[in-house]
Amino acid sequence: MAGETDLKTLLASMTPELLDSIYVFVTLAPGVSQPKNLDPVMLFREREGTTLIVTEEAAKAAGLTASFRCRMITLNIHSSLEAVGFLAAITTQLASAGMGVNPVSAFYHDHLFVPAERAEEAIFLLRGLAAGNGRAR
Repeated sequence: MAGETDLKTLLASMTPELLDSIYVFVTLAPGVSQPKNLDPVMLFREREGTTLIVTEEAAKAAGLTASFRCRMITLNIHSSLEAVGFLAAITTQLASAGMGVNPVSAFYHDHLFVPAERAEEAIFLLRGLAAGNGRAR
């Protein structure tokens, strides 16, 4: 099942959805096992360690040191993994407001992790970006 590749269509058709949970980034040193009952929304292995994105509550329960308290926004459009410029346009829009973002691309959707205290602002900016590319507010 191929996703959308046309940048204008992606931008105009995305429907950003803000999830309720507060997420954090944690890291496990090489060779350290993931705590049992921890259900990360993302896991990525690097030479220096394994990064997990988990709910703040789960990180506390597991006794893990957390970084970057954030909220997750799902861009509800099936974007192709080969789409060009979609995340660049999104991150540029947020950067213009001085907002850092950690994007994650999955098979069906792109997800953004934005500072928890600026999540509503991010949704407003993303809806404006969609409207500016042809979508009615």
